[in-house]
Amino acid sequence: MRRTKIVATLGPSSDRPGMLKELLLAGVDVCRLNFSHGSTDDHRRRAQEVRNIA
Repeated sequence: MRRTKIVATLGPSSDRPGMLKELLLAGVDVCRLNFSHGSTDDHRRRAQEVRNIA
């Protein structure tokens, strides 16, 4: 049983196409949003993308 968890912080640098899918395939357990950068719409889009892919 794996105990180590991998947390990915999503922000502008992870917006390239396919990056989120690559992160999840690499074993990311939790995604968090970096609210320091971007607009409310950017954050909503990222959260929805995580839901769609997971």
